[in-house]
Amino acid sequence: MYLPKHFSEDRPEVLAAFLRAHPLGMLVTLDDGRPTVDQIPMLLEVTPRLRLRGHVARANSVATRVTAGEEVLVVFRGADHYISPSWYEAKRIDGKVVPTWNYSLVQVRGRISWFDAPDRVRAIVDDLTRTQESPRAAPWSVDDAPADYLATMLRAIVGFEIDVESMSGKFKASQNRSAADRRGVAGGLAADGVPPEVVAEVVRDPRT
Repeated sequence: MYLPKHFSEDRPEVLAAFLRAHPLGMLVTLDDGRPTVDQIPMLLEVTPRLRLRGHVARANSVATRVTAGEEVLVVFRGADHYISPSWYEAKRIDGKVVPTWNYSLVQVRGRISWFDAPDRVRAIVDDLTRTQESPRAAPWSVDDAPADYLATMLRAIVGFEIDVESMSGKFKASQNRSAADRRGVAGGLAADGVPPEVVAEVVRDPRT
């Protein structure tokens, strides 16, 4: 991807935190030479090595046409928003401003492997569920489902792991603008009702 230095993020701890906050990955593969994308929630493990874990429907052709050891690309998207030139302080100074779009994403490249051993498939379902349910006041557990129903559902999926070879982040968040322009963008977004957590992600201080 096109990655100007002021939008580049390569700190492992920042990228890992981003993936945990935005776990729905776009798995990019080739199907007879044509790019294909599957949206899949994934977990990032950092020990003993970096790897992504998830599962797909057994009926999904990705599980048979993408062979073990093949390189894949996964894109994780964060918040994004249109940025109006009217929010920049520079507009009031010389008018030399244009619209843009701020966004954040992380690209992960690695080698995929597949598994369908019942205990490993159950483990990834448990881990994904626990991660999403644990903040809830009354978290749902996989054990809440009837055992026979659960067994049927588990047989219908295939697990995968992706051994991570590289991660790169692009946080296009007005870091190339002046502090006054960034304040104007943040204020404009807030005035439009954009939630604070989204504003914090699409407007960043270049020193952080």
